[in-house]
Amino acid sequence: MNRLTVNGWALALSVTGLAIAAYKIFDLGLPLVPEQNTDVWTLQAQATFVGTGGPAKLSLDIPQHTPGFVILNENFISRKYGLTIDQGKDSRKANWAIRRAKGEQSLYYRITVARSNKAVEWESVPSFPQLPDYPEPYASAVQAIVEDVREESADVESYTRALLKQLNSPAPDENVELVRNQAKNTDQWTSEIIKVLKAVRIPARKLWGMDISDLDNNAVLSPLLQVHNGDRWLTFNPDTGKQGVPANFLAWQVGEAPVSKLTGGRKPGIRFSVTKSYAELIDVARKGAANQDSLFSAFSLVALPVQNQNVYQLLLMLPLGALLVVFLRTIIGLQTFGTFMPILIALAFRETQLFWGVVMFSLIVSIGLMVRFYMEKLMLLLIPRLAAILIIVVILMLLISLTSNRLGVERLLSISLFPMVILAMTIERMSITWEENGAREAILLGVGSLLVACASYVVMTNANLMYLMFVFPELLLVVLGLCLWMGRYTGYRLVELVRFRGILQKDAK
Repeated sequence: MNRLTVNGWALALSVTGLAIAAYKIFDLGLPLVPEQNTDVWTLQAQATFVGTGGPAKLSLDIPQHTPGFVILNENFISRKYGLTIDQGKDSRKANWAIRRAKGEQSLYYRITVARSNKAVEWESVPSFPQLPDYPEPYASAVQAIVEDVREESADVESYTRALLKQLNSPAPDENVELVRNQAKNTDQWTSEIIKVLKAVRIPARKLWGMDISDLDNNAVLSPLLQVHNGDRWLTFNPDTGKQGVPANFLAWQVGEAPVSKLTGGRKPGIRFSVTKSYAELIDVARKGAANQDSLFSAFSLVALPVQNQNVYQLLLMLPLGALLVVFLRTIIGLQTFGTFMPILIALAFRETQLFWGVVMFSLIVSIGLMVRFYMEKLMLLLIPRLAAILIIVVILMLLISLTSNRLGVERLLSISLFPMVILAMTIERMSITWEENGAREAILLGVGSLLVACASYVVMTNANLMYLMFVFPELLLVVLGLCLWMGRYTGYRLVELVRFRGILQKDAK
């Protein structure tokens, strides 16, 4: 297989892994750094009424689409009430019912939201409104306004923007003044704008919501204007003409209907309150992805039991250690005893910490090497000799643990986690190299193995890298692609440039 094919596979795997990670970052909102906190808002709607002793029903409009926010959790709190949810295209309604309600009654709906970049589109498609029968002089004023705006617009979006600009002008003419005099608050003003839009048969409605920028125990719903351009709903601020849903505006319901409706009771009331807290961004993003029925959320490692998560947090760092070994051996030119022995030693360093791990590794290998040289005089066969070295390694580990226990050095008690077979094979291979190539070559290989193990330990214990590999396991494809790419590297290694430095200097002279 030629170099071009290998490089193609490496590029394809890397691009696939990065594309999946980018989707999870920008679309699902998963953070790149662990322990990031984000704002979380809890909104509560308390519906109250006085029961008359008979059957009672109460309906409450609840959020369906929340542009700029993701719904993390919602609760319906009511005692002995039956509850059903009516699902519409752009709205939902909670319906409580009880056979007998007497005295003060309180029903609660609670929703928790966090910010999200996920775009939201309202699904309903309205019909064209009928031309209203305006009374004079209102009819003449509306006709004059729509004629003026028509000349300054090209479509529904630009028409609405131009209309709002004219209606909210700081220097209005007599026609705009007449329309303004019909409204005393934002609700009535939005209704007047909708009436004007009916004159040109543009479908329009109110979008009700609340500002959640501050804590509030008496929050109120306020309206925005929505118009339909034949393809989707566009949102405008009726007072300023600014397009789009404001950043702190939580959409609650659409339409003119009251937010709650009561039958079988009296003195109905509704009270909204807002509170703010903080939560880890990874938990928020995971819940948001689950609410979106994302495939990557369903197969996320976070969904595994905790004990399995701990295992995979460790296993997912092994490929990074392997990638580092490939780089150090292929590009840098460091030599080691075996390919994966440094990775296993680095895993042991996780428990002993780096300093004590290096001390114990050097101590065990040094003593084991002396015993191995003595066994050479006994003329043992290979398999019995390896078994004997393994037993000696275990004895050394046992003695070091007992001694460290007496001295109160707790870190040395973790020596039992060292890979015994790897240590035994390291001692055997180092002794053979010593005999065949000399002490210098054997020591260089041993030092190289220890340096690679230390570098692997630093990489494999990095908290940010552990988080990235656990939350974005698709990055394994990138690691695989890099390994394939380095697998066809045939250029000079860094140590070879140092080795041939004398020849290069001679040629330069």
